[in-house]
Amino acid sequence: MMNSGENHVLLEVEGLKKYFPVHRGFLQRVAGWVKAVDEVSFEIPRGNTLGLVGESGCGKTTVGRTILKLVEPDAGRIVYNGTDISNFTPQQMRPLRRQLQIVFQDPFGSLNPRMTIGASIQEGLRTRGITNRTDRKAHLESLLEMVGIAPTAADRYPHEFSGGQRQRIGIARALSVNPSLIVCDEPVSALDVSIQAQIINLLQDLQEALKISYLFISHDLNVVGYISDVVAVMYLGQIMECAPVDELFDNPHHPYTLALLSAAPSGDRTGRHLEQKVLSGDVPSPLNPPPGCKFQGRCPLVETACRNERIDLWEPTPGHWVRCWKT
Repeated sequence: MMNSGENHVLLEVEGLKKYFPVHRGFLQRVAGWVKAVDEVSFEIPRGNTLGLVGESGCGKTTVGRTILKLVEPDAGRIVYNGTDISNFTPQQMRPLRRQLQIVFQDPFGSLNPRMTIGASIQEGLRTRGITNRTDRKAHLESLLEMVGIAPTAADRYPHEFSGGQRQRIGIARALSVNPSLIVCDEPVSALDVSIQAQIINLLQDLQEALKISYLFISHDLNVVGYISDVVAVMYLGQIMECAPVDELFDNPHHPYTLALLSAAPSGDRTGRHLEQKVLSGDVPSPLNPPPGCKFQGRCPLVETACRNERIDLWEPTPGHWVRCWKT
């Protein structure tokens, strides 16, 4: 999907799968597999943002962690900067850790409470080979100023900062190793709305200045629509629709995308022109997904073929991919 073949693509993911075993009984035998990520494909050009959106439990966080090899993939290809890293060992991944970073959802849980923020950030600077203390201090002050934290706060501990400030510190720590790609795993979902806007604007400013690429994971369509160049809508381990942000919001194809957009708060771009579409039923268990289309149990357009036959992503218009026959 979305294979342009051009060398400006920084990350290409093809057919990514990650299944988790479910153990039961006294002997803890494998009773089944949770299909957390099931044949996910996309690409991220240099300096661009792919927004990955979906309900809680759809597998979007697992996608991000698998790309970074924090979780080993079961199948598929992960091509970073022209190199297939799918089967890289931890030792082979070590040099790439500086180029592939993550910003976590919980800014407090991702910081060591026993280390000052300056010490946490300087760990990354040491990894970059900046061993001179004076040079490290200069870089530290520059990073803190870049994310809107006073350099004089370097000797303070995480509990002395607000949630928004801690997320800025987490971003500074990710930037300390000079990465090319940052996985932003719901980085604003734990913050107040006004602070969310500040963090999103900061990420955009940093992207423009440093030419960083983002995989931005969120369940909030408003946030994703604001920061992303391309949006991929995920459901039960699969991408249902993927398109440039304006195309997806103005011309959604998949019934699930339509339902998500219509459910967004009124008064913004995501819901103004769409009639409210309330989905019936519950999300199926990823341990026992239905055959055919995984959305079949909640889809108002379902037909017999949808219940039994495999549905692949196809391209009704250039650059717009959808996993549905009824578009």
